[in-house]
Amino acid sequence: MKKGTLGLLVLFLGVFMISTGCNSEKEPRELFNVSYDPTRELYAEYNDVFAKYWFDKTGEKISVQKSNAGSGGQSRAVQGGFQADVVTLALAFDIDDIAVEKNGKPGLLDKDWQKKLPNNSCPYYSTIVILVRKGNPKNIKNWEDLLKSDVKIVTPNPKTSGGARWNYLAIWGYALDKELAAVGGLAALKDPSKAKNVEEAEKKAYEFTKKVFANAVAQGMPTGARDATDDFVKRGNGDAFLAWENEAILSKLVRENEGFEIVVPSISIKAEPPVAVLDRLVDQRGTRDIAEEYLKHLYDKDSQEIIAKNHYRPILPEVAEKHKNDFPELRLFTIDDVFGGWLKAQRKHFNSDGEFDKMMIEISKQ
Repeated sequence: MKKGTLGLLVLFLGVFMISTGCNSEKEPRELFNVSYDPTRELYAEYNDVFAKYWFDKTGEKISVQKSNAGSGGQSRAVQGGFQADVVTLALAFDIDDIAVEKNGKPGLLDKDWQKKLPNNSCPYYSTIVILVRKGNPKNIKNWEDLLKSDVKIVTPNPKTSGGARWNYLAIWGYALDKELAAVGGLAALKDPSKAKNVEEAEKKAYEFTKKVFANAVAQGMPTGARDATDDFVKRGNGDAFLAWENEAILSKLVRENEGFEIVVPSISIKAEPPVAVLDRLVDQRGTRDIAEEYLKHLYDKDSQEIIAKNHYRPILPEVAEKHKNDFPELRLFTIDDVFGGWLKAQRKHFNSDGEFDKMMIEISKQ
């Protein structure tokens, strides 16, 4: 072999070894979490912590990624083919919808997904409060004050945002409790002898909620909770922002110089955002072991501390007790207590021709 040819061969082999050597190690497995708007900060921190936890436990490096948008839109994206391993959405209905068979194709997870983790697969909870501007110039003290004609309300759209559906139900529940006060409040909902009272209270709750959303429609309703936050906090629109408690606390801290104030209503809803493994996808992607541990680890003490740090209410008693002064006490009702669960609430209030659609038609004619 000629000397020049030999040199070229050696050079070629060297380049080949370098190029293949760079790819000789397998790319880190990726875990993808599809989440809703206000969890951006929570999972940005948790993802880094979990990647380290997994490496310490197994010696494997992984890449943990996330996506944030309105909960309903995220649910539809996953159903439309978006590749993910877990969902951490704003409400159970959005995950139930992913589990339903459609067009002859099975759902992406088992229908009993909520039984697979503690507390109905809800590792934290929050509630709905009202964020107002410095000095509370419109003197907003409770849900009732949102009916004032001069109060401009900011809320995302319940058709696209899970957070907005919690907003809507918090307001409806307050109106019911008020109308039923003389016959036992919300407890009357489960008393057959109070059926007539409940029927009349439901009509009043409809009108009350419609008036609140009429004030919101006038401002335009963003598609997601974080868009709504930006509308109120950054762009200066509106007098009252109906917000997740964690989002309101974060806004107040980040914009401390603007002096936002949080109005805690007399009663609100216990907002429980659930989490789930996308069974069909993790088996395809080879990530089931990581995905299951990722969600299970949310219930550990250290993770519950991260949850509290990011202004969600932890469910682990010892962590909740430690942070009890970080969260004001208030009366909370659950979606099961008042609305019979998410399936019934969705059908009655948010499906096509539901109560919310009827409100929007009536508001448009005013």
